[in-house]
Amino acid sequence: MTQYEGTKLADFTPIAKVDALQIIDIIPGTGTEVPAGATITAHYTGALCKNGVIFQSSHDFGQPVTFDLDQVIRGWTEGVPGMKVGGMRRLIIPSEMAYGSVRTAANIPPNSDLVFDIELMDIK
Repeated sequence: MTQYEGTKLADFTPIAKVDALQIIDIIPGTGTEVPAGATITAHYTGALCKNGVIFQSSHDFGQPVTFDLDQVIRGWTEGVPGMKVGGMRRLIIPSEMAYGSVRTAANIPPNSDLVFDIELMDIK
């Protein structure tokens, strides 16, 4: 049973259409800064911008996930560098920087603008 999937993202007002990547530091970190192309360990929660409904959260897995920033959606590749360990950042991502017209297995309709809350735990 998932705790987050299918619920609404906290403190988020739905957005009908996202035109450009938006980066919002919710909690500025105090640790090491993420360089471009890094491998990071983070907790994340992803939701659809149109309604704020969460499609996936690493909190439901019970542990953070490790990602190579060169192997994720473009919104993360461009939006995570500059973030510092211990910080929390919200990325509001237009569909063309996410999955575009592809339907994913994670309940994301084609051409969906996405929002991610990312809690940076570590840089590998």
